[in-house]
Parts: sequence; structure tokens; C-alpha cells
Amino acid sequence: MLGNFSYQNATKLYFGEDSLRFLKDELAKYGGKVQLIYGGGSVKRNGVYDAVTGILRECGRDFVEDGGVMPNPTADKLRDGVRIARENHVGLLLAVGGGSCCDYAKAVSVSVHCDDDPWEKYFERYEEPDCEILPVGCVLTMAGTGSEMNAGSVITNHEKKRKAGHVFGPEVMPKFSILNPRFTMSLPKRQMVAGIYDIFNHICEQYFSGEDDCTSDYIAEGLMKSVIHSSLIAIGNPEDYEARSNIMWTATWALNTLIECGKSTDWMVHMLGHSVGAYTGATHGMTLAAVSLPYYRHIMPFGLKRFARFATEVWQVDPAGRTDEEIAAEGLKEMESWMKKLGVALSISELGATEDMIEGIADGTVMLDGGYKKLTRDEVVQILRESLLPSA
Repeated sequence: MLGNFSYQNATKLYFGEDSLRFLKDELAKYGGKVQLIYGGGSVKRNGVYDAVTGILRECGRDFVEDGGVMPNPTADKLRDGVRIARENHVGLLLAVGGGSCCDYAKAVSVSVHCDDDPWEKYFERYEEPDCEILPVGCVLTMAGTGSEMNAGSVITNHEKKRKAGHVFGPEVMPKFSILNPRFTMSLPKRQMVAGIYDIFNHICEQYFSGEDDCTSDYIAEGLMKSVIHSSLIAIGNPEDYEARSNIMWTATWALNTLIECGKSTDWMVHMLGHSVGAYTGATHGMTLAAVSLPYYRHIMPFGLKRFARFATEVWQVDPAGRTDEEIAAEGLKEMESWMKKLGVALSISELGATEDMIEGIADGTVMLDGGYKKLTRDEVVQILRESLLPSA
């Protein structure tokens, strides 16, 4: 295992069917009003909202509501959330929902006491906070992003057609997160499978970099096999608690910085997907799925040994009598077969992207160099064009 790294994770997790009862203990640690952050209303239909607000009232805590957080939270919504927090002298941001609510809460947390425009400071200039940061807690209702145990936040600016992520320091991580797998069971199937693919791709983004014998890669392979196994059970029976609990736990470990230790990491699928999402408004996990296979086929020759290992270790491809190229290609075919079983998007045209958007999407794609090849703009255009239609 090569390289130098530091590892810290300050988020306290409560996991399981009884985990919400620990919210009382956490509320006692923070003063001021609670800003209750949630999305489009599903938390009210599935009973989670009533359970959380019941605990807030039982604990005598004043709270102000901040609903309507959209799947791709916007810069305008962020500014509105900052206004709510300032006007109500909020002391705790409590996100009840999926990764978008958690991302949004973290963006608000670094912006309430900031004099600059939060979009410009954090998502254009990528500066770090130099102000007081409000504490964040999460009650998770969707597995996928891992936002419950990391310092990342993704915000969309529709005016500029940009979707940008900022990974802050450990001081922005949620102070606590409550993970009850039962809370994820009311999700529509399409949202469930989008979250599942998001989990898988988070692991891939860290796995497809580096060439050394790295402990992080062995952990990543185990996590990938777990999510593949449990996903096939969950799409057959969405109420299988064991499968849903494994998916939820894998989501957290896929992106809590553990498996990036010793890795350079790639993240180009996310950069491509973010730019597609900025133009289409499509669900995050679906944008990742739609660009993944064309991207991985493009870079496979530059990381051939890792792709061959991916095929044999994750997809159980028999290497006997085959070249690394043949093994690696078979692995991606197995991955595509699994994606079809899930029912994720396999082309960006399914998400509303058109040929005349390609140049703009390419312009909005941030170029990174942690993977096996740094792309040129022409290569990005080529991959996006290949992503317009699924492979035969």
C-alpha cells in the first residue's frame, strides 16, 4: 500500500430499526432552534416526519421548517435556507431525507455566517469556510450518496447550467446520522435502483486508480460484491429488511473516505454525470449509470490490469485461456447485464439529453487527473456521443 494519508471520521452513526430513539440524546447537545430540512413531502406520507417532530416536541425543542429540498438542490434554494437559518437564529440543522437533504444541510451550515455568496465562494472558487459552521444531523430515508458520513455537498445552478460538488473538511461532516433501513422502503423502485447504482459507482471511482497492492481495493471489492448481491434481492422484494440494511450500510462505507486511503481516485464519471444533470435535471444515480460504460470502455486500455482484476474478483469471470483485454471486456459485459437487471438508464437520451446539448455538457465537465487517463475535451465529446444510445 503506497502513499501517505490521514483518516478521520467524526460522524456518530446510529443504525437499525430502533435508531431514531437516539435523536433525543443528540438534541440535548445543541442549543437554539432546530431547522428541520426535508424534501417534497414523502417524509410526511411515510410517517418519518411525524416521528421526528414528535421527538422534537417531546424534548421541548422549537423548530422551523425548511421543506421543498429538490433532488438536485439549487443555489437559489441554498440562499433561501441561509435566510431561514439567519432569521430564526438556528443552532442545529436537522436533515430528514436522502442525500440531497444532507448535502443541502451541509451547504447551509457553512453559509449562514459567511458574508460571501455561497455559490460563488464554495462552488465556483472552491474556497474553504472561514466562519462559524452550524452543526448538522441527519435522519436518512434513502441509501445512495453516503452524505450521512462525509463532508461532501453538491449544488446545482440552473442559471449557469452547472452542477458542482465541494468536499469540505471534517468539521463539516454531520455530527450524527440516524440510519433505519425501514425508512428506505417507501421509495419508488426507480429511486431505489438509482441509489444502488450511486453506491456502486462511488466504489468504482476510488477503485479504478493506482496500480499497487492496496488494502483499500480489497475492501472495495467486498463492498461491490455486497451491493450486487443485495441489490438483486431488493429489486425482487423491496421489503427484504436484510437486503435493504446491507445496501444502506454499504452506501455509508462506500463514501466515508475509508476506501480512498492510499488512492489517487478518479471521479470522472461523476464529473460527466453532474454536467448531464445540470442540463437535464435527471436523478443523480441515473446520470452516472448512463455515462459509466462508455467511459470505462474508453479508459480500460490505460488501466487494463485493474479492469481484468475487477472482472475476475467482482464478476467472477473465468480468466482461463483469455487475454487481459478479453477478461476486462467480459467484466464490463457482466456489469452491463447487472445494470439492465436493475433497470437503470443506459443512455443519456433516456434522461432528456440531445445531440445539440453535447457541446454544452462537455464545456461544463470538470477535468480531473486522478484516474488512468486525463481526458481531453474531444474525448469527453466522444464519450458523451457514445452515451446518447445504449450499446447493442
